[in-house]
Parts: sequence; structure tokens; C-alpha cells
Amino acid sequence: MEVSGGQMILGLVIGVFLLIALVLKTKIHAFLAILISASVTGIVGGMPAPDVVNAITEGFGSTLSTIGIVIGLGVMMGRILEVSGAAERMAYSFIKWLGRKREEWAMAMAGYVVSIPIFVDSAFVILMPLIKALSTKTGKSVVGLGVALGVGLAATHHAVPPTPGPLGVAGIFNVDVGLMLLWGLIFAVPMIVVGVWYAKWIGKKIYQLPTEDGLDFHRPDMPSSLEEYYEMQEKKDLPSLTRSVAPILVPIILIFANTTVSAFGVEGTAAEYIQFFGSPVIAVALGLIVAIYGLFGKVSQANAIERMEEGIKTAGIILLVTGAGGALGEVLRQSGSGDYIAEQFAATALPPVLLPFFIATIVRLIQGSGTVAMITAASISAPIVSGMDINMVLAAQAATLGAMIFSYFNDSLFWVVNRMMGIKNVKEQILVWSVPTTIAWFVALVMLVIANMFFG
Repeated sequence: MEVSGGQMILGLVIGVFLLIALVLKTKIHAFLAILISASVTGIVGGMPAPDVVNAITEGFGSTLSTIGIVIGLGVMMGRILEVSGAAERMAYSFIKWLGRKREEWAMAMAGYVVSIPIFVDSAFVILMPLIKALSTKTGKSVVGLGVALGVGLAATHHAVPPTPGPLGVAGIFNVDVGLMLLWGLIFAVPMIVVGVWYAKWIGKKIYQLPTEDGLDFHRPDMPSSLEEYYEMQEKKDLPSLTRSVAPILVPIILIFANTTVSAFGVEGTAAEYIQFFGSPVIAVALGLIVAIYGLFGKVSQANAIERMEEGIKTAGIILLVTGAGGALGEVLRQSGSGDYIAEQFAATALPPVLLPFFIATIVRLIQGSGTVAMITAASISAPIVSGMDINMVLAAQAATLGAMIFSYFNDSLFWVVNRMMGIKNVKEQILVWSVPTTIAWFVALVMLVIANMFFG
């Protein structure tokens, strides 16, 4: 039976509306909501019911087959970096290298690196004591330092694998993880630069320091004097910088090597081994081994395994949501909705790369979760743009970066950042976190359009 384009669009509209309504107004989890949305989209869009079920299972399985193992390995590594003190060591090292009066840049750079393997909420909580100590010792506003850290964390959290969100998007778009990682690192830099400028401004506007007991915050008229902050940090029993960064650098270098060999078409036995060790599954597994023996050398076997399993628990829901996103995308492919929308979109003057960006933006504003927004945007847009003349890595990045916009009450990180810094006034909460994330979103949009002009 011939299905009209209008029926396909109706199926998608009803499916997306139902998804948003279920997430916002019911107790149904986002994972189940996406599956329900996929089912309704397919059936209303004209697919036979058995084909809808097959598309859901195929999409779920194929997406996780490429990305699921890497997400599991990555969160285990991230948990080790959290509990071993490696994250704090990296942050402190940046502060020491950049010196005094550049603390905001140091914290932003620390966030840029630390958030690659560690969940953004956890990373901010872990590094908040460092922010407090730095604010007390330098007299700089905890708000400016915290916003700089937060923007650094959020930038790579949204754009750089093996963070689960962008990794899931890479799987849905079926793009090279090494290229996804490279472009994510590039896009994150201008977002951080602008974020630090804003952090310095907001730090002067909301000048707030921790109290002497460290349990609360106060707003003095003048900064306190600088004390020997560096000596205090050196006394802590933290792992060396080399051991701290090795679990991150090893997989990044291996994945880049694989991407380079593949891009230049190098052949031979050596190239095959580079491709093997540089595949995301093997590369991140090696990074995890480096983390285990470099950072958990003195930790008992039982304790080490327990810590890693804590990381796996946090990965479970990301795996389910990512797989469900792949299921929705497969329904759109098989129903013909993706191809139909692609034809309509191609008739406009808009760059196709902006489609996933603005879908992610809309979903993020409505339901709050950045990860759900980017996975949903990828699921809807990947079948649409796959047949177009477009750089799919940029399209995948668009889906992740569009979800940066205006973090507010329905986003857990909004509350983590504001509560950890003692910001209780609603207007100040928006200035502290909603505004800088929106600025970063706009910078990402500009960078995306520029990149698409040269590499699209």
C-alpha cells in the first residue's frame, strides 16, 4: 500500500509529541517513552505492525553493537579517575602551570580534559572542593571559578567521545569515533574561551567566597589575601600527573592513529595492527587497563571491582536510551519518513547540518536532559541527512552541540552548579548557568556554520 508523505509526517509529529508528553507529564522513563514513540511513529506513518517491531529491535541492536562496549569501558575508567584523585591532580596541575591570576583559564582547561571520561555532574562535585580552596586562597569569586569549570566540563561532555552522549550519537550517525573526537575537541575550544570571558565578568558581578568553615558562602566587600595554596595541595596524596592523564591519552592517541591510517588508505600488516589497537573498543579497553594498574595499584581486587561496577550502574540507562534512539531512527528509515523529510528539506536554502542542531535545541529546551536531547536529535535527523551531500561527522556534532542551549530548571546540572556554589536567587541562578550555556550554544552554532562552509 502506498503511503503518502503527509501520513509519514503525521506519524513523526505524533510520535515526537507523545515522547515529550510522556517524559514531562508521566512517570514513564525516557527509555520506554522513546520506544513507545518509535512504535506510534511507525504505525501511524503507515508501516505494518510486525515491521515496526523488527525495525525497533534491529535499530536497538545495531546501535549498541557499535557503541555499547565502549560506553561500558569508558564509564569504568571514569569511575577510577574519580575515586583515585586523578581528576583533582589534573585540575591542580593546570592551576600550577598557568600561575596566579589565570585561575579561571586553569579551571576551564581542567574541565575540558576531566569531562572526557567522567560524567559532568560527578566531575563538578569532585572538583568543587578545589574551587572553594582556590577561591579562599586567591580571593577570587567562587562563582567565576565555578562557571569557568562548568563551561569547560559541559563543552567536552557534549562534544567529545568517549563521553556516552556524543559516543551514542556517533553510533547512530555511523561516523568514525576518531573524527568525532577530533572535531569535538576543536569545537569545544572557542566555547571555552568565550565561557571564561563570561566567567570573569559574572565573578565580579556576583562576588562570593566560602566561609572559613567551608560550609557556606559569604559576599565580602574586598577580596581576602593570597595564601600558600600550592603547598597545601602538594601535601595531598594524589597520583602523579603522568598516571592521571595516561588513561585518557592512551585511547585518544590510538584512536587518532587508526583514523589517520584509514584516512590515508595505508595498507599492510602494521596498518592492520594500528587499526586493531586503534578501534574504539580495544583503545578504551587498554585505557581502562592503564587506569586500573596505574591508579588502583594499591587497591584490593574486591574494592577495585566494586568501584568499576559503580561506574557500570551509571552506564546502564545511557545504554538503554542510546539503543532506544537507534530504534527510533531505524523506524524512520524503514517507514520512509526520513527520505521524505530529506527531500522537503533539500528544497529549502537551509544547510542540512543545521537540522540536527535545531532538533536537539528544541528537545533540550522542552525536556532538559542534554543526553536525551542529542540522542533524540540524532535518531530523528540521521535518517534524513544520510542521503544528502553532507559531512556526517559535522551533522553528528550538530546533534550534540545543539543540546547545549539554556540549561535551566529541568536539567540536573543546573541544580548541581548553583547549589554547590550557594546560589539561591532565581535571577542569579539563570545568570550563573543558563546564560553561559546559551552563549556556548551560540558560539557552537557559528563554528558549525563556518566548519560546514569549508568541510561540509
